[in-house]
Amino acid sequence: MASPETGVLAARARALAVLRIRGTALAVALLPAAVAVVLFAGRATGHFGAGGAGAAVRWAVSGLALLSLLLAALVGLVVARARPALSPSVPVSEQSAPDLYRLVRDLADRLDVPAPSAIALTPDCDSWLEDRTHRAHGPPRRARRSGTAEDRRAAVAPVLVIGSPFLWWMRVAELRALLAPVVAGTGPSAHPDIAAARRFIRGLDAAVAVAARPRGPLRRLPLRFVGRVARLLLRACREHATIMERAVAAAASERAQTVDYGLRIVAQEQVGLAYAGWDRLLTRVALPAWRMGRWPSRLDAGVVSALTELSRRDRLADGFASRLGERPACDLLEEPGAIDRAASLLAARLFHGGPAEPGPDWSPVGWQQYPEEVVDRKWRLEAARLHRVLDALPTPPLPAAPAPESAAPTLSYASTPGRTPAGARPADPRDDEPVVPPGPTLARVIDRLAQDARAGDLVAARLGAEVEREEREEAARQAARGGAGLGAPADACWGDGTAEGGLPLFPLQPPRTGRELLADHVTAMVCCAAVDTAGAAPGLDWLDGPALLVGGARRADLGRPVLSLVDDGDAEPLRGWLTTVGVRPEKPVRLV
Repeated sequence: MASPETGVLAARARALAVLRIRGTALAVALLPAAVAVVLFAGRATGHFGAGGAGAAVRWAVSGLALLSLLLAALVGLVVARARPALSPSVPVSEQSAPDLYRLVRDLADRLDVPAPSAIALTPDCDSWLEDRTHRAHGPPRRARRSGTAEDRRAAVAPVLVIGSPFLWWMRVAELRALLAPVVAGTGPSAHPDIAAARRFIRGLDAAVAVAARPRGPLRRLPLRFVGRVARLLLRACREHATIMERAVAAAASERAQTVDYGLRIVAQEQVGLAYAGWDRLLTRVALPAWRMGRWPSRLDAGVVSALTELSRRDRLADGFASRLGERPACDLLEEPGAIDRAASLLAARLFHGGPAEPGPDWSPVGWQQYPEEVVDRKWRLEAARLHRVLDALPTPPLPAAPAPESAAPTLSYASTPGRTPAGARPADPRDDEPVVPPGPTLARVIDRLAQDARAGDLVAARLGAEVEREEREEAARQAARGGAGLGAPADACWGDGTAEGGLPLFPLQPPRTGRELLADHVTAMVCCAAVDTAGAAPGLDWLDGPALLVGGARRADLGRPVLSLVDDGDAEPLRGWLTTVGVRPEKPVRLV
């Protein structure tokens, strides 16, 4: 088994290879200037002739040297001043989490490595070290000059970024075991050669990002040159940088073998479970609320409920919930509710592109209010949208009535003015008025989709267009408010310097198809009818999101009957389900 020192030596060798590439690039840039110096020195000492071709060569090489130095200075300036990207995170000060800082420092002492300079939380199931020593990410220059030597040394250490779901699901001992190999990485990070190689690579990556931003015509050409040079150097460094990071990770893992090795195996199992529950919570529970302009303010606390429910349903997760009697890692925070709220808002920005701050159209919602304020409202809005689309559809053609085999001759009403046959309704002048569409009833939806073969495709297409239009309007409103939504300008930055023009950075789901939208809207209409006519209630399932509760129990068998109606035009399975539940499809439902 290799020792940690062996891994550090391997990483240092690759770091030196990266630095040699940097030195080679500098030497190439300085080569014309060196040749020009030699030529002029030879002329001054009499070794080269004064005129003729020698003078032309000297001045040509001098011009090339001047151009090379200007281009090298341009590349160096952009690389030095470009702001490396930082992971969006919630900073955690030592005053708000003294026990967590104490745990991390104790872990660093046991591993004999420098302690991280700070701690931050990210709304994801991962943990890593992040170098934030670039002057653009640090305190103001005046504060750096006035700081003590100890403060300046501490600022060099990387920041420990911890996945916020870990703090709520994992126990304190499990979190310590999970963070051991991560904290052990501060040792190799403190090596001067490794740190210099990482800074060089981050600077090149930041320069590529700067060159890719839209610019004016005067700046586009020089930045395009800088981007090409930076990409060329990154390709040359790629293999060495990859092997260097692998060696650093191997060295950190070897060093962490002496700390809670057995418990780390259990903690790694919890990572997979936490990721599964976190993914279900975001896609099934949080996403419907985000689409309505509401963001759940306690997402991390919801992870515990979601994973507890998962462990109850899944045999493979059985027994994990028994750990909940131990001390959770979120107890290491002084105000876990405030940290959870900040992480939940950041998750909405990363995965959905929501605004940076709460507002009238972007308000938090608690889990107790979620069924009424999110589920029921979601159903009503989708049902109203479905009826608006149905109102805009052309009237379906009436089926032709079969002609009787033998019919007695009849008199035309128009041919005999003033006469009306017995039993016939007198002509009413209101017969020519437009037909008013029926009220918002479930029966209207079922009959239209079942009787008109074209209605399903028309409704699905118009629903997709309607949803897309509403999303564009919402993005425009966010851009007008100056928020960080989908319409944010490309050069907007996070508070820690990360560009946020491409929000959402991690979209949870691809755009829904027209058929999926139609099935969702029909399901919403059925749920509204069940709530209004059968005494059902909106509910929340921690793994599946919005749920319909009938008699206090969740009805999860609605999907197949709805798909039969939407895909095949067969309404009988849905009518049977409605009869079983006691829903009255002919009764109007409330849409607002």
